[in-house]
Amino acid sequence: MRMRGLLAIGMLLASGASAQSVAGEASGERVAAASEREATAITVYNDDLALVRERRRVSLPAGVVRLAWREVSGQIRPETAALQAVDGARLSVLEQNFDFDLLTPEKLLEKYVGREVTVLRTPRAAADESRERATVLSANNGVVLRFADRVETGVPGRLLFDAVPPSLRDRPTLTMLLDTAGGARSLELSYLTGGLGWHADYVANLSADARHMDLAGWVTLTNSSGAAYEDVQLQLVAGTPNRVREMAPLRAVMMAAGARAKADAVEESLLDYHLYRIARPTSIADNQTKQLALLSAAAVPVRREYVLAGSEAIFRGRAGSGVEKLKPAVFIEFANRGGDLGVPLPAGVVRVYARDRQGAAQFVGEDRLAHTAKNETVRVRLGEAFDLNAERRQAAFRTLAEGKIEATVHYELRNARDEAVTVRVQESVPGDAEIVQQSRPGGRESAQLAVWTLEVPANGTAALDYSLRFRAPAAER
Repeated sequence: MRMRGLLAIGMLLASGASAQSVAGEASGERVAAASEREATAITVYNDDLALVRERRRVSLPAGVVRLAWREVSGQIRPETAALQAVDGARLSVLEQNFDFDLLTPEKLLEKYVGREVTVLRTPRAAADESRERATVLSANNGVVLRFADRVETGVPGRLLFDAVPPSLRDRPTLTMLLDTAGGARSLELSYLTGGLGWHADYVANLSADARHMDLAGWVTLTNSSGAAYEDVQLQLVAGTPNRVREMAPLRAVMMAAGARAKADAVEESLLDYHLYRIARPTSIADNQTKQLALLSAAAVPVRREYVLAGSEAIFRGRAGSGVEKLKPAVFIEFANRGGDLGVPLPAGVVRVYARDRQGAAQFVGEDRLAHTAKNETVRVRLGEAFDLNAERRQAAFRTLAEGKIEATVHYELRNARDEAVTVRVQESVPGDAEIVQQSRPGGRESAQLAVWTLEVPANGTAALDYSLRFRAPAAER
């Protein structure tokens, strides 16, 4: 009964909602409707934040007047709202309110608790239609109505309401009490809002020999702010401005391999960040995810690398005869310079595709790219090499004088491919470690990283032995 009654209420709301701005005008409140927009610009940040600037043409009387700016974002931060006259005319904001109690059948009924409504009963014969006044006593988990001679629960017919309460809005609305010079002029409202965010997605298509790639960059823009924006001048900021509160992460969107993107963004510096200006206006519907072309680069040189990484745990004590089985990771890297690159790359996910023998693109891995400045090297981890295997074990471990330890590590790499490969073996080592013996050339790349490069022949093996001498941990001295 309650659902049928509320549906009946909803049937009567359509005309009331569409006329809400007219009712506002009649009550002395001036309305700035979305249809009066002259221009809209939105700057979107990476972390669910946007700056909205929109201009509307409004006629206002001189003096103090209340203005209802309809269809703002449902996630507006009202404390950041700022209104100004574009022509610089006198305009002071004395008070402002964000009305987010939106008009629904349930909310309308709640606002009428203690007030009278008309109950309309329409039996099969329309001539027998009857109307009766009743007071709404409760709207919690059902409707309770008091008639002149009884109290009823549920909705015995359709409910007719005298008016929409001024505190209910059919769209998120910012109301402002203004002191203005009056006249018809363009006003610009700016505010920060949640519900809008963006990140970059990249699609890399490798050549047949995996030595070059075509790279397409896309802006993935998500709008869940509760408002739609038509013909917007869109700008995107890459970087992380300091925020007082944390925001929720954005959903990831999978981009498919396909045609190259046509770059549609112009990049410029913005203090310590980078701003991307979308060249043409775009429209963003509420609850929509949209992709826009960011960059396109063809025939970018790529280097593939196999990396075998060991941990420092093997140096913490005698490991016995145990063998650790490892798989080399596969990386590709490219330089962000020259050709169509050499521009700041905003953070995002890089998805890599390779061609099979029939020429079809197949997904081969993805990795997350941090904000990358121009001239930097981009390194993308694809996964683990199927045909490469390695074993690592502690070959010797002995305690020396003066609290020192000497440990020997043995690696064996096997290659099941029909072509030779080069594997980078990198080992995390104690900071004071000294390499006292090694079967292949290598050495310290940094304070806690030692690196060797091994050529592994086709369908063959390669081995590495090295010994480190270092001071034992304080607890073991």
